[in-house]
Amino acid sequence: MNSNGSTSANRPGPPLWLLAELTYRCPLQCPYCSNPTNLAAIKDEMSTDQWLQVIRQAREMGAAQLGFSGGEPLVRQDLEELVAEGRKLGYYTNLITSGMGLTDERVAALRDAGLDHIQLSFQSSSEEINNTFAGSGKAFEQKLKIAKAVKAQGYPMVLNFVLHRHNIDQVGEMLALSEALDADYVELANTQYHGWALNNRDSLMPSVEQLERAEAVTNAYRDKHKGGMKLYFVVPDYYETRPKPCMNGWGSMFLTVAPDGLALPCHSARDLPMDFPDLRETSVSDVWFESEAFNKFRGNDWMNEPCRSCPEKEKDFGGCRCQAFLLTGDAANADPVCEKSPHHGQIAEAVERANCHTNIAEAPLLFRNVANSKNLIARG
Repeated sequence: MNSNGSTSANRPGPPLWLLAELTYRCPLQCPYCSNPTNLAAIKDEMSTDQWLQVIRQAREMGAAQLGFSGGEPLVRQDLEELVAEGRKLGYYTNLITSGMGLTDERVAALRDAGLDHIQLSFQSSSEEINNTFAGSGKAFEQKLKIAKAVKAQGYPMVLNFVLHRHNIDQVGEMLALSEALDADYVELANTQYHGWALNNRDSLMPSVEQLERAEAVTNAYRDKHKGGMKLYFVVPDYYETRPKPCMNGWGSMFLTVAPDGLALPCHSARDLPMDFPDLRETSVSDVWFESEAFNKFRGNDWMNEPCRSCPEKEKDFGGCRCQAFLLTGDAANADPVCEKSPHHGQIAEAVERANCHTNIAEAPLLFRNVANSKNLIARG
């Protein structure tokens, strides 16, 4: 039995998915960014060698998927080296990028390093909306160029559109753009309200009518183009009545590593008032199996009512711990998305405001600003 009371009988399996958040730096300033809102205060980034150590340790434990994200991971000039190590170790590697800073030559270099998959994000199908939300007048043009370069290198074309009330009515145009770019997979991912998006919730949340129209357009496209692009339409948590099994359970499959080495069960967990272990000071194995933070919400013993007696607790694990904390102040509470939660009224009120909120100018957007975030890469 370890210090947290777990035994071999209830010991979790290994992390299967390693998400390397290489940096919080980004040339864009999206108002729905999932990075922490205090990112300017997080200045230290792990060195190349420290990242290599984490990647190797996680692979030794059984991790099979390796994602590179940020911020914008292309800011890291050692990205190709990290990709090459992932390929050598046998990972399936995935780059999640805005495309900013990517060139034909760098796409080819990543291909040579062994990168398996690139997911390219767009802010909209409209150049004006895309550039407004990106905070860059050249973002849309760059994304179109890089999409073609990615396809030319033989990668499947995987596009991601983050939906919100300012662009959700253009889903048809997004699908047309995706088709023009010869996309293979398209994720229409409604904003989830963490990080910067929570600060901008009243301005970003679509009405139920907008959501239903967008989903109808998506389904109609599927029906008309059977065997074509694979479409994934992700509904906002706030429009569900049952919580999603967040990250397939706390500390169950996913390990996120922040730029400064903090080990997290998900990319939003940094918002929680918990002491997360630093992988510059301890091993991946100790973090995953022994740390108090990763054992905190495993199993069912931590649950409050109504989760503790809920017959579906083995399916949804009480929902999202981060959302529970952000909306109720206690991460052990039921996710307020759940209609059984005593705090569900907060979700209902936010949805009601979205449905009545016709003048989006009344809720100005707070854009992410990285001007003071000058993280430096330390080599060696």
